[in-house]
Amino acid sequence: MGVQSRAAGPRTAVIWAVLRAELAAQGRAGLTIVDVGGGTGGFAVPLAEAGHTVTVVDPSPDALAALLRRAADAGVDSRVKGLQGDADSLADLVPEDSADLVLCHAVLEVVDDPGTVASALARTLRPGGAASVLVGNRAAAVLSRAIGGQFKAAQELLAGGGRRFFTADEASALLGQAGLTTEKIHGVRVVADLVPGVVADNDPEALTAFELATAALAPYRDVATQLHLLARR
Repeated sequence: MGVQSRAAGPRTAVIWAVLRAELAAQGRAGLTIVDVGGGTGGFAVPLAEAGHTVTVVDPSPDALAALLRRAADAGVDSRVKGLQGDADSLADLVPEDSADLVLCHAVLEVVDDPGTVASALARTLRPGGAASVLVGNRAAAVLSRAIGGQFKAAQELLAGGGRRFFTADEASALLGQAGLTTEKIHGVRVVADLVPGVVADNDPEALTAFELATAALAPYRDVATQLHLLARR
């Protein structure tokens, strides 16, 4: 069974497209997946519905409770497990060489040591397994603050200060130092955050098609809100 298409709206369509391709490439049902910082199961539950076993690691007990309710409502509670913990403690929560796919979305920006977390992702994967990593894009953050008149904050981000963001090269290098080889980089939300809501709601399919068409193309990828990397151990 494939990942259900309803899981992918304009803001996540690119990520789901990459995940579906990776799941197909691994070529077998019932993969073992770990979702670090997976919260209430926006990715975990559809993946479980597709027949995979998913462990969600998240620090919020409320999010994990919502995850389990969501999984039960979808009839996949037997394939979804929640573990309370930070990304920094991943190595203590999940065995080494145990996962075919690890998701780490919007996590590396907020942890104390991204390098330690990246290394834990690599250790969790079986040889040949893949990591789906989503990070905030520094270029988009700089432009967003500058357009909003926050020029000092924009300059701080430009110089690498403030909340942690990444360029494609920085994120790829971080994963490389952990022993992961980046195979694909896509921009996520190239224009989805810029289009007025009423316009997006008018034709979400066209917006999704545009996101998919521009996600891998420079310069559009380079100004997307987030960068999605698929890296392999």
